[in-house]
Amino acid sequence: MKREKLQEFVRFCFVGGLSLLVDMGILFGLTDFFGVHYLYSAGISFTASVIFNYWLCVVYVFKGAKKQTPKQATIFIGSSIVGLGLNQLCMWFFVEKIFLHYMIAKLGATVIVTLWNYVMKRKAIKG
Repeated sequence: MKREKLQEFVRFCFVGGLSLLVDMGILFGLTDFFGVHYLYSAGISFTASVIFNYWLCVVYVFKGAKKQTPKQATIFIGSSIVGLGLNQLCMWFFVEKIFLHYMIAKLGATVIVTLWNYVMKRKAIKG
């Protein structure tokens, strides 16, 4: 991996960590404090973290990213929808079939969705 791409990947992981904190915080708050079912909370928290992540990717991770074209926006939104689907499927599977606590399930789902997100969001933002 070239040095520039390695640095970019490190920035992506850092932003991903911040986004994970947003995701987990909203998930926990909605589920434990407001009694929202974990799958609804997971969908809401994932969506909020995607918006936060997108903003940081454009301004910090992918240096030199230009104004997004309609094609790039479509790829970004489409990949986020697929990521949401993967997240929800993993959450359901880990909680309902493997009987993990929903917060542990979220960590597992995050690992699975992260690589997908990097490849697709890089393609969407860099063009």
